[in-house]
Amino acid sequence: MAWDQAALGDLASYCESQRTTGLLVLENRRTVLERNWPVAAGSDVFERRYLHGTACDGALREDVASQQKSLVALLAAIAVDDGRLDLEQPVSNYVGRGWSHADPAQELAIVVRHLLEMCSGLDDSLRFEAPAGTRHHYNTPAYALMLPVLEAAEGQSIGALTQTRLTGPLGMVDTGWCQRSNELAALLGNSRGLVTTPRDMARLGQFVLDGGLAENGARLVSSAGLSAIFRRTALHPAYGRLWWLNGGTHWIVPNRGQGDGSLVPTAPADALFALGSENRVLMVVPSLALILVRLGQQAPDADLRERMASGLARAMMRTAIE
Repeated sequence: MAWDQAALGDLASYCESQRTTGLLVLENRRTVLERNWPVAAGSDVFERRYLHGTACDGALREDVASQQKSLVALLAAIAVDDGRLDLEQPVSNYVGRGWSHADPAQELAIVVRHLLEMCSGLDDSLRFEAPAGTRHHYNTPAYALMLPVLEAAEGQSIGALTQTRLTGPLGMVDTGWCQRSNELAALLGNSRGLVTTPRDMARLGQFVLDGGLAENGARLVSSAGLSAIFRRTALHPAYGRLWWLNGGTHWIVPNRGQGDGSLVPTAPADALFALGSENRVLMVVPSLALILVRLGQQAPDADLRERMASGLARAMMRTAIE
């Protein structure tokens, strides 16, 4: 596909104006657009909370907040393939009883799949609100139990597990886990953060496009396991297992409420998203073999995702019209 360079320049300028630190667009493994910017002056809080140095390519290494969830979904699928993790087993079987503030019977009804699909029935304080599997609630403190669940199932720390099973084989050399400050842990509801860069996030997106294969052809996750991640849940058509899905009938998004139609209406219906606070975006479009990564600070524009997707569409459509 040929790209309209002027339209790509417009997209880069827009993203720069939205306090973006890293922007990367790839199509069929080819870099279409790549920009890295320093944080704006007066960003001391963001730097203190999220930044972990600079990669060799000049990009900032950032704690990407809830984008970690999408990587963890892949690790869970790998563990299922290996027979080490059973998604229909109670969470308590892996981490012991008493991990929540629900009563013993309510807690025992919460299985691992409920954490992946955000339907544990718990509130953000891990107190009982509804029977497990009956209500969608985007719950980061409940999700965070997936880390000790995986560690117990695999017998490795989350850092070692991530490196041996995923980031090492994918060449994600600038990605790893960190212990967050108390300030950020309280803000995000999880004490451990995934630190990475735009290029490494793009490698994760390419892994999804390649159907669970590493670049050398090694299969890291089964086709069935990968497909299960991107199957719409019965309670939320814009959500699978820790990934956001476009093209649904309605959506429910933290801090934005809910609405009808596609999650990002300007993006292709088959787009898949790994999203994190501060407007972190990994968009993967299988029909176009397209990947977009945006890291950085919270954007002034509330419609950042929609504007980025429409900017990409203009860059593709202009050439087609000409």
